[in-house]
Amino acid sequence: MKHWTLAAVAAAGLAACQTPEQPVVYPVTRFDSADVKTYFGVDVADPYGWLEDDRSEETGAWVTAQNEVTQGYLERIPYRKALRDRLTELWNYEKRGAPFVEGEFQYFYRNDGLQSQSVLYRQSLLNGEAQGEPEVFLDPNTFSADGTSSLGGLSFSPDGSRAAYQVSVGGSDWRSVVVIDAVSKKIVEDTMVDVKFSGLAWRGSEGFYYSSYEKPKAGSALSGMTDQHKLFFHKLGTEQSADELVFGGAATPRRYIGASVTEDGQFLVVTAAVSTTGNELYIQDLKNKGKLVRVVDGFSQEYNVVDAVDGALYVLTNHQAPNYRLMRLNGAQAGPETWSEVIPEGEFPMSVSSGAGYLWVERMEHALSSVAQYRHDGTKVRDVKLPGVGTASGFGGRRGDEKLYFSFTNAITPSSIYALDPASGASEVFFAPKIDFDPAQYISEQVFYTSKDGTKVPMTISYKKGLKRNGANPTILYGYGGFNISLTPSFSTSYVVWMEQGGILAIPNIRGGGEYGEKWHVAGTQMQKQNVFDDFIAAAEYLFAEKYTASDYLALSG
Repeated sequence: MKHWTLAAVAAAGLAACQTPEQPVVYPVTRFDSADVKTYFGVDVADPYGWLEDDRSEETGAWVTAQNEVTQGYLERIPYRKALRDRLTELWNYEKRGAPFVEGEFQYFYRNDGLQSQSVLYRQSLLNGEAQGEPEVFLDPNTFSADGTSSLGGLSFSPDGSRAAYQVSVGGSDWRSVVVIDAVSKKIVEDTMVDVKFSGLAWRGSEGFYYSSYEKPKAGSALSGMTDQHKLFFHKLGTEQSADELVFGGAATPRRYIGASVTEDGQFLVVTAAVSTTGNELYIQDLKNKGKLVRVVDGFSQEYNVVDAVDGALYVLTNHQAPNYRLMRLNGAQAGPETWSEVIPEGEFPMSVSSGAGYLWVERMEHALSSVAQYRHDGTKVRDVKLPGVGTASGFGGRRGDEKLYFSFTNAITPSSIYALDPASGASEVFFAPKIDFDPAQYISEQVFYTSKDGTKVPMTISYKKGLKRNGANPTILYGYGGFNISLTPSFSTSYVVWMEQGGILAIPNIRGGGEYGEKWHVAGTQMQKQNVFDDFIAAAEYLFAEKYTASDYLALSG
C-alpha cells in the first residue's frame, strides 16, 4: 500500500511541476575575456579559467551561490520527502562482502544498512571453519568524528600477523598508512603520510612496497601537479624518511607505478605507465636476490601478472590480442615474443583470476558475464554455472583454498554471495540480502540498436511489469563511454525507487568503454570521440522509436 501512496504523491508532484512557476535565477558567472592561453601557437579563449583555482575566495563564493540555488529548487519539490523516506527504507538492509582468510581468522565486510562505510569483522578458525560471534576488526566510521575519513585500502602480511591500512581524509587521494598487529589490533609504529595512488604489497613480514609522489609544495594538494610516481620499500620499525627508493622518480619518470608480490613470495612485480592505459612490466626474483629487470618495453599494451607457479609467471595481456590472452614466462624472461600462450584470445574480452590451484576466466559476452575454470596448462575444466544473466565477480583466492566465493547481481537482483566448490564446480548461496523488493515484479532486458555509422550497440532496459509502451514513460538514459570502463548489470536502490514509480532505466554500452575489448575502447577516444555521442543519441532515438518514451520524458545522465 505504501508504494502506491508514494506513487500517487509523486504523480501529483510531477503534475504540479508542469504548472508555471518562478523561473530559476542562476548566479552570474564572471566572463573574463582577457584570459587567453596559447597552445602550440594557437590562442584559445578561456573566459572561465579562473574557476580552476579551487582555493580562491571567488571560486568558493561561486560554489556557495550555486549550491544555494540548487538546494532552493530541490526544497520546493513536494514529493521529495516521500522519495527520500522510501530510499532510506529500501537502502536499510544488511550487505556483506565475500569472506577471506588471513592467518588464524576469517574476515568479512558488513554494513548493517545505513552505515556510511562497511565495517570489517572477523571470526577465529577451527579446522578451516569460522567459529563464534564475529568481532569488529576495523570500523572506518570511527576514523573521524564528522565521518569524512574513509578506508582507502587494506593489506595483510602473508602470515596474517600484520595489517596495514590506508586512511583518506575528506576524499583526498593523499593517504596515511597505519600498521597494526593483526592479532591484538594494536598500532605497532608511527603512521606513514603522503601516500598516493598506491597499493601495499608485503614482502614477507619484513615490510611492504608502496607508491607516492612528491607532495606539491605550493598551492592546493587537490590540483597540484603530480607526474613522477615513486615506488618505495618500507621496513617495519624504521622511519618513513629512511624508506628505500626502488623505482621511479627523476631517474625513470613514470606517472603511475604499481607493485605486487606473488603469493609464493618469489617475485616482485612492478607495472609502470605514463597514462591510464598501457604499461611496462618489471620483474625481480626476491628469493634469489635478483635485480629488478624490465621484461616488457613500451606503453602501448597492458601486462598484468595473474599468478606464479614453480618459477613461471602467468600474464594477462592485450599484446596482439585486443580481447586479451594469457601467456606464460619463466622468471624475468624478456618478451612478449618469447613467451608461450596458455589461453588464447576469444571473441569477447577476458579477465583472469587465480584461486584453489586453478585459473578462473571471465569473459564479458555482450556486457554479460560467463565464467570458466582452467588448469595452468591451459586445459579447460568446465564452464561455471551462474545463478542467472548478469554480472559475476570474485573467484580469486589462495592456492590452498578449498572453497572460493563470488558475487552475482543484475539490475533487478541485489548482490548475493555464492560459495563455489572448485572440485565439483557446484555453488550455493552463502549470503543473500533481505530487502523490501520483489524482483519478480520487474523486467530487465537486453536489446541491440544501430548507431549512426551502422555499429550494433547493446543496451539494458529495466522497468516494472505492466508498463505500457506509449511513448510517455519517464526514462533515465545513463551512459559513460570512456576510460575502458564497462557498464555491466548491477543493482541500485536509487534506480529501484525510480522503477517503482513507473520509470524506465536504460543503460547503453556505448563505445569508449571496454565491453568489446580494446577496439571498442579506442573507437570512442581522441578523433573517434564523436562515436560516443552518436551512440548515446542513437540509444535515445531507439527508445523513441520503440515507444518506451519521448524527449519530453527523457532525462540524460552520465
